[in-house]
Amino acid sequence: MQEAEKVYSALCQMRAVVKETNNNRELFADPLVERYASSEMLGCFGNERRYQCWRRLWLELARAQKQLGLPIGENQLQAIEQAMEKSIDFAEVATLEAQTQHDVVAHLHAFANQCPEARGILHLGATSAFITDNADLLLIRDGLQLLIKRLQKLCNKLGAFCEQHKELRTTGYTHFQVAQPTTVGKRAALWLQDFVSDGWELVHRLKKLQLRGAKGTTGTQASFLKLFDGDHHKVMQLEQQLCSAFGFKQAFALTGQVYPRKSDSQILASLAGVAESASKFGYDLRLLQHLKEIEEPFGEKQVGSSAMPHKRNPILSERICSLSRLLIGLHTGVANTAATQWLERSLDDSAIRRLSIPRAFLLTDAILVLAEKIVAGLQVHTSVIAAHLEEQKPFLLAEMLLAEAVKAGGDRQQLHETMRQHSMAAFEQVVHGKGNDLLERLKQEDALAPQLQQLQQQNWEERFFVGRAAQQVSDYVTGPLQEFLSYEPTTTDTT
Repeated sequence: MQEAEKVYSALCQMRAVVKETNNNRELFADPLVERYASSEMLGCFGNERRYQCWRRLWLELARAQKQLGLPIGENQLQAIEQAMEKSIDFAEVATLEAQTQHDVVAHLHAFANQCPEARGILHLGATSAFITDNADLLLIRDGLQLLIKRLQKLCNKLGAFCEQHKELRTTGYTHFQVAQPTTVGKRAALWLQDFVSDGWELVHRLKKLQLRGAKGTTGTQASFLKLFDGDHHKVMQLEQQLCSAFGFKQAFALTGQVYPRKSDSQILASLAGVAESASKFGYDLRLLQHLKEIEEPFGEKQVGSSAMPHKRNPILSERICSLSRLLIGLHTGVANTAATQWLERSLDDSAIRRLSIPRAFLLTDAILVLAEKIVAGLQVHTSVIAAHLEEQKPFLLAEMLLAEAVKAGGDRQQLHETMRQHSMAAFEQVVHGKGNDLLERLKQEDALAPQLQQLQQQNWEERFFVGRAAQQVSDYVTGPLQEFLSYEPTTTDTT
């Protein structure tokens, strides 16, 4: 046992050293911290923010208990308030944790040492989950609000891009094979719609977020009921005052020792949803960059390859896809944690939550920062887009020509087969390096020639190819997008 305590003590001391030596290059440095996530999100889940939340929970618990009649002196409450302004001595905490092997107890004693008058009433009636779970919910709320704002900034820029290019016709693809044309703006609006949907999902999770509250060791509130001499009303008042102090409308109605881990799973599912949308966005851009139609921003001195000077690799889009893959995977672990909690609580949720929840928020943050950077610098190569469209025009008219021929009285199935045979023959010409002679072939068909001539005279490729693409974009940008952009997340959103 003594040997185990020595090992744990050494581990705690090492962690304290790591926290104080940010420039030590001999130790592993998390790329999420050093390369990807923003300072705002890093600060949200940083140690200073987390442990200050712990201290404020001790303060608000004592304040509410005093207001409800427990024997807590005004001098004790003032001592706690004054200690809140003092810096956390992380070295002392590490020493205490090495002794106690309990992080909450270590921070509790370190805080008590800064307000000795209040030592006897700190953490009164509470369990460790009162501190850790309630603090986690505060950090999650901050993280959700930051991500909603990031999504709004991204969607605002992407909406402007959609509107700018809503009429720019481009070759459409299904199965990554040439299909009916669309517009650059309409294609981008599909990305936009996904991100707006993600934004509303985060808003929903923010609105559903609840405080754990003061529930005691197994969720029965027995310790608080004892403190208030069996007065159920005061126990309920205590919980409501805590909710008010932290800007929540209510706490979970039922918990075990911890708040339902189902809530974590639902929140990370929403973050994984952002990753799904971002990955689709990234993959599409990588395909378009290969076609040389649209490129992500590429710096004047940027190097695409150390070996091949000509390379213009879509590294930002690739990074989005990579980070998204990791984020989607994180949700699985948290979902399994919710699925395997034992009765009132099992501590095997602790380590995975310490890693997964902050990482999920940092990853989502990093993905949205990258996406915004890409959208702000997208390069649209209109001449390449036009060339591809012209090259594929004989194939692209097929659906429109078929519709016109049927309207003129033709048999749709028979006409489809005729056009299919001619299209396959023309395709064989193309793959052997010859010109696409589909239009010449179709002109020889009596059931198709009049409609083909009429469409060409009506400038059909501009008027009919892309249908209502431009109107769809305008309707979305002025409607659903503006509704999302006008939403303002506040602390009062939480239920």
